[in-house]
Amino acid sequence: MARSCCVINCHSRSHDSHGKPKAKGIGFYRIPAWNKNYARDVSEVTKRQRMAWIAAIGRPNITFQNTPPHMLVCSKHFLKGKPAYKMMESDPDWAPSIHLGHTELKAATTAKCDGRARSKQPPQVSHSSGPETDNPGESHAGNPASEKNMKLKEEMGTLRKEIQELKMQSAFGLQRFAGSDDDIQFYTGFASYRHFMMFWGLIEPSVHKVIYRSRSEATERRSEAVNASHTRQSLQPIDELFLFQMCLAAGLEERDLADRFGIHPLTVSGIISSWTNYLYTLLGSVCIWIDAEDIKAHLPDDFKDFPDTQVIVTCTELKCQTASSTLPQREMFSPSHCTMKGLIGMAPHGAVTFVSSLYQGSISDEELFRRSGLADLLTEDMAIVVDEGFLMSDCVDWKVYCPAFLSQNSQMLAHSGFQRQEIERLSAHVESVIRRVKENKLLDSVIPLSISGSIKEIFTVACLLINYQNKPLVKARAK
Repeated sequence: MARSCCVINCHSRSHDSHGKPKAKGIGFYRIPAWNKNYARDVSEVTKRQRMAWIAAIGRPNITFQNTPPHMLVCSKHFLKGKPAYKMMESDPDWAPSIHLGHTELKAATTAKCDGRARSKQPPQVSHSSGPETDNPGESHAGNPASEKNMKLKEEMGTLRKEIQELKMQSAFGLQRFAGSDDDIQFYTGFASYRHFMMFWGLIEPSVHKVIYRSRSEATERRSEAVNASHTRQSLQPIDELFLFQMCLAAGLEERDLADRFGIHPLTVSGIISSWTNYLYTLLGSVCIWIDAEDIKAHLPDDFKDFPDTQVIVTCTELKCQTASSTLPQREMFSPSHCTMKGLIGMAPHGAVTFVSSLYQGSISDEELFRRSGLADLLTEDMAIVVDEGFLMSDCVDWKVYCPAFLSQNSQMLAHSGFQRQEIERLSAHVESVIRRVKENKLLDSVIPLSISGSIKEIFTVACLLINYQNKPLVKARAK
């Protein structure tokens, strides 16, 4: 098929009417980023360059939304004989700039009109004694095409810089907040950017083992392809972890995360599900229980009067969205709302050493303790610290410190020799355990039924991440 140049008054053709090659050594180039669905996968820089080409061609039937595929531009209109598809301020061939028919026609019409106007004026008498001399630079100073091209180059250079700045501002990811530890702690729960990167360094070698949902790579990608408002279809693994932490620590909803990262909500759901399973498997494979000797070696001063303390035990309740059927409501019943209960064990110096599974909210604390399996790890020479309501003297063979019970019973307090201030310190540690878990806003709010299927894994991951996110509990409380 013969190709021809669409520039006004340009007669370049690749073949003559008989099909024989005609224009040897002349190339024909398509307007940047032409396709039937031009708005898809077209960067802002390419759009700007496309607009510059259309403006240079100057045909009324060629617009940004309507560019016929046979509209080509030959190499005669580029200074170097070939366009530079990468728009650069220093490259003069980012758009056609020479021998443009509409600008030459306008210049010729302007010159003709100026000539007629000058012919009607009376001749000027020269008082110069010497012969007239022409300045060769004057003939180019008033060239409208050159002036327009220079203005376009300056404008495009400015626009290019603005586009780059907007891209940096609009890109949402971990690096955007690398300089703000406060933002990192708000969005991820990690104490600083350094803490987050240290954790990433631990898991990065096995990130390739993340198994994505089987339908996410097909169904969700097709959904993104037809969604013109989202151009980014994938994230780097470190930004996927950042997204997961934003869901867990900041409690952001899937649609909010999709808008921030420029991806489809179904992709967000797949990332959260995949990283939940990955971290649950990875962190769950690490033994977190600490031997009694190591506990005593790192025992804080607050526990000097309780040297046999092995673990601080407490229960936490997670609020669940009310189920539609009667049976789930009965199974997850709690006096105020539907809940699920879990048990957490933390060493005196702040490390999480035990996490149970989640159970229905109707279960008692004592029954939860029995089912958790924590009793199998304790020996008779170990003591545990519990909160009010954990009266387990009838079901355990080891010492139990209950701060609330001791502080309210003056006879027991006097008999034990403990001061009320010492008991209050233990209570502060029990409260700190709960606070660290509930700092994850997803667990401190009503959990939607859409993630109830993986809430047990999310709860476990949230508890295990405490060992990587924060400084030791005692030092953190002292500050």
